[in-house]
Amino acid sequence: MEAPVRLWVKTEPFLVGALPAPPPARLGPHYLRKMAAYARARAAEGCFPRLSWPRWRHIACGKLQLGRGLAWLYFELFHSLFRPDPPRSLEWAEAEAACAGPDELEQERSKAGAPSRAGWHGESPAHPNASFSPLLDTLQFLLFLYVQQVNKVSLRRSLIGEEWPSPRTKSPSLTGKSASENKNWSDQDHCAFVQSHLSDMLELLLEPEQLTASSHSTHSSLVSYEAVRALSFLIEGGVSKSRMVHPLHELAIWQPCHGQNGYSKVSRAFSFPKLESWLRSCLTTNPFGMTACLKSGKKLAWAQQVEGTTRRAKIACNTRVVPEVFPMVIMSQMYKQTLAKSSDTLVGAHVRIHRCNESFIYLLSPLRSVTIEKCRNSTFVLGPVQASVHVHSCDNVKVIVVCHRLCLSSTSSCTFYVLTPTQPLILLGNEAVSFAPFHTHYPMLEDHMAQVGLATLPNYWDSPMLVCKESGDTSVFRLLPPSDFYTFVIPFEMEGDTTETPGGLPHAYQKALSQREQKVQIWQKTVKEAGLTKDQRKQFQMLVENKFYEWLVQTGNRQQLDSLVPPAVGSKQAAG
Repeated sequence: MEAPVRLWVKTEPFLVGALPAPPPARLGPHYLRKMAAYARARAAEGCFPRLSWPRWRHIACGKLQLGRGLAWLYFELFHSLFRPDPPRSLEWAEAEAACAGPDELEQERSKAGAPSRAGWHGESPAHPNASFSPLLDTLQFLLFLYVQQVNKVSLRRSLIGEEWPSPRTKSPSLTGKSASENKNWSDQDHCAFVQSHLSDMLELLLEPEQLTASSHSTHSSLVSYEAVRALSFLIEGGVSKSRMVHPLHELAIWQPCHGQNGYSKVSRAFSFPKLESWLRSCLTTNPFGMTACLKSGKKLAWAQQVEGTTRRAKIACNTRVVPEVFPMVIMSQMYKQTLAKSSDTLVGAHVRIHRCNESFIYLLSPLRSVTIEKCRNSTFVLGPVQASVHVHSCDNVKVIVVCHRLCLSSTSSCTFYVLTPTQPLILLGNEAVSFAPFHTHYPMLEDHMAQVGLATLPNYWDSPMLVCKESGDTSVFRLLPPSDFYTFVIPFEMEGDTTETPGGLPHAYQKALSQREQKVQIWQKTVKEAGLTKDQRKQFQMLVENKFYEWLVQTGNRQQLDSLVPPAVGSKQAAG
């Protein structure tokens, strides 16, 4: 009788780990097989079974012809998948911020990457004095690099106009039926990708003696337990109706499965064809993925229906939440509304905000990742984001956030007020992007930053990286002129100790604010010393108020102020 095992593809390696851009050609399967052989042959030099930064830099820059910045991006992106311990992340941030220049920073990275007998399994650093995890699991890293192919542009599909990105690229619908579905979010695409490429990925993990001269498997090839353990990076599952989640390697060596997957206790290895067949037969839809969230997730009544519109905002979250899996919140079709939440539902969640227009959204909780898609004329104020914020196919939006990484694709006329320890990534199809320093605060902000391991330094808000040369040159972005810079006030009361913008503002921006405040003071003094009569003061006040009201209407701020009035029940929105 078949073992009652269900397997599914994990969300994180695709949602957070797959860079939302076509990968370099040198990261294709052919070159990854060559890299696997090279790493195994140089195990004594720090390439296998753990890969150090200096050795990966050598492989990436010397063999694969990648730039050093891109090489570090992949190395650090892979590391961010393993839920880094927040105190260690803060220690590494402090060490990086203390570096005087690029050479010293490289020395710090190489020092932390020195080979150690302790090794690293993805939970803690191998180097006893290193705050950054120094050694990556080589086999898992190979799978991570392979996963980048999920966003490879298909020449066949591009001929019919489905895959080339642009500021007007069609965004996916929440039904998942769009041909241009966001592959990083679609669990159906994740499963299809693994099913399609399973044989290649298994061959990537095989020991050299199990491969033919052309680096392919045979009917008698054996897959080691260590290889299946590495595959747990992508696949997990459960038994029968149990709510517990298990990594793949634990389920694979479960006695009732041996007959299907060909596991031998003697050799501690699996039959390649039997293992591949077992994996294919057990793979199913992720019960914690976007499809399940939309189909059977809990509907959240966070948004009010706007009078005079037929649109109704849709907000849903996972109904099944287990410690091993980050929760998921999906929001769609917010229109002319203000939504403010600081909720346990949001803590550590992957958030997708889709098709919002003329809205103001405040999510004031520590988050795992955020994707903002197909939104227009809206402002998003986010709590600290531990992994990444990806903004795609948006027009005229403002994003205010402290995050580990910011990625932009197919955006137009958007402004980003950010505090980030990594360079913002400018991918394909962007135009008229503006970057500015993070410029707001709320009472729990610094506590939330500590929870996700984000510090005020280093801060690379003003040093974006053009990842895809096709995206154009530096003219696609600018740094917001200080003369156009204003602070942002979050208009909600909360408990907490943060009373100012963490880390302060760059000198030029602080100077512009001070000069503006000085002009206001001079204006107030001029009015005070004008010697107006009581009637004149009243008339002057009415004139100022009328002009201010006109400004509110013209700028759209009137709508924002009106939407801040709480509903009849009267509770504070941000505390709900």
